[in-house]
Amino acid sequence: MFQFFSQYVSRKSLFFLLADAAMIIAALVVSTRLRYLSDSQAFEYYTQLPDFAYRILVVTAVFLVSGAYNELYTTMLNHRVGEQFFRLTQSLGIGCFLLAGLYFVFPSLQMGRLAFALGLLLMLLFVIGLRWGVDHAWRNALPKQNILVLGANDLGADIAREISFRSDLNLRVTGFVKSQEISVGDSPQSFGRQVLGAIEDLEDIVQSYSISKIVVSLDERKEALPTQKLLRLRTRGVQVEDARSMLSALTGRIQLESLDSSWFIFSAGFRRTRYSMAVKRTIDVFLSVIGLILCAPIMLITALVVRLDSSGPILYRQTRTGLNGRPFELLKFRTMRQDAEADGVARWSVENDPRITRTGGFMRRYRFDELPQFINVIVGDMSFIGPRPERPEFVDQLSQEIPYYEERHTMRPGITGWAQVCFPYGSTVEDALRKFEYDLFYLKNVSILFDMAIVFQTVKIVLWGRGR
Repeated sequence: MFQFFSQYVSRKSLFFLLADAAMIIAALVVSTRLRYLSDSQAFEYYTQLPDFAYRILVVTAVFLVSGAYNELYTTMLNHRVGEQFFRLTQSLGIGCFLLAGLYFVFPSLQMGRLAFALGLLLMLLFVIGLRWGVDHAWRNALPKQNILVLGANDLGADIAREISFRSDLNLRVTGFVKSQEISVGDSPQSFGRQVLGAIEDLEDIVQSYSISKIVVSLDERKEALPTQKLLRLRTRGVQVEDARSMLSALTGRIQLESLDSSWFIFSAGFRRTRYSMAVKRTIDVFLSVIGLILCAPIMLITALVVRLDSSGPILYRQTRTGLNGRPFELLKFRTMRQDAEADGVARWSVENDPRITRTGGFMRRYRFDELPQFINVIVGDMSFIGPRPERPEFVDQLSQEIPYYEERHTMRPGITGWAQVCFPYGSTVEDALRKFEYDLFYLKNVSILFDMAIVFQTVKIVLWGRGR
């Protein structure tokens, strides 16, 4: 288990990615050898380096990207073999479609048809066989890492629940340790896990249950931290981690309920240098200009559809809150009736909103309505990646009900963002709070590589029609 963009990523995910690459390469090499088994000269001609290596690497890269879009390397790695076979087959089919377009533009990269077809069959056999063996070994052969939660409270329960969702990490919550002595009336179970004892017994519990990591979820304002005990255990090789940091790495969001102002002040992250912001702005403008050029035909068709579908303007202009709380006019293709807010009262959009036009739902699902926001990015109102821009009326309300909410305006709002790809469109204050927790995670860990990962996830959402 390691961290990538401050999130836990299992070694199993990385292993499958590298192993699939090796299996694809092996399948293509073997299929080429079988294709020219009786003709050594032809085999030597078609496998000359570096051309043969370029062809194989292109096929491998396309199939790995296709596999990532079909969730072959996500946290949901414990699909049954049948479902993995379906996802793999779907990935190979999409990969073949992409390769056909690539070969049309660059015909020199094309492999022999028979060798390629045989390679596809071998890929299925190699990859599924490997995954079946790894899944079996992962469940039955590899020992789980035992986790001890120091503090039997709601935060500790959240840690146990999130770990139970991440079987790919090979972690197991062995139990809880209470901050005080256990009385006769105390329940031996807490949040579905056994209470193993009190802090006084911490070192004995760690030794008895072969604990490799302690997650500290004590309330520092009410419960004293057993510094000396943790220090001795840490120097003996036992890992010690703060529960808030672990929960953030497990979920990709920063839980507000357990935070105070000191966490923002002393927490690592939230780094934004002039250089990194200048690079981010350059990439924003570059991507938006390219986006406008590539999407111009789609935008013209969308504009025509909006005009024919219902009366009213094609573009919808709405005031949103931007960088440092400054208002700006956000551009969208209109997806609601012209009288959606005839009474002047701002309302959240809800699922199956009756105000949405006949084609508006389709445009929202595939995010065609947001294409004009490329212009907002170019003029400097927005970024390509960032928190979702909200209306001033909602910002005023949410700032009163959600702590630290105004901190999301320390960066330009984005066309897409971490909260948008991780959480469905919300219509309540509770939804806004959850989305803000993802926004906080992004603000804490903002980087160019993280932005690229969000773009990758956004494209996946658009392709599968999972937009709001």
